[in-house]
Amino acid sequence: VQLQASGGGLVQAGDSLRLSCAASGGTFIKFIMGWFRQAPGKEREFVGRISWSGRSIYYADSVKGRVTISRDNAEKMTYLQMNSLKPEDTAVYYCAAKISGWDDSSSYDYDYWGQGTLVTVSS
Repeated sequence: VQLQASGGGLVQAGDSLRLSCAASGGTFIKFIMGWFRQAPGKEREFVGRISWSGRSIYYADSVKGRVTISRDNAEKMTYLQMNSLKPEDTAVYYCAAKISGWDDSSSYDYDYWGQGTLVTVSS
């Protein structure tokens, strides 16, 4: 499956932003979809993931309450809605896909990655 993330940009602290991830070339409904981010000079960090059905969603503590992950299986899209953005949310955001695995928060568990979209939050 190929993934393409989009929707990043420059925003101010407190703003909202919705990132999108378009999938192609695979059976989308089979995949668990995850969002990760990587800030300059830091390791890639788990943001959250959504099950194939959308019924199970799991967020990192660092973003819980400020982000919402959703998916549209008919359109092969995954979304990351981010609210109350902070300068520390500045990062390249990646969507990722996997069919199964042991640790949903580990980037090593994911088999497919999008190219990333840059989110910059100014103070």
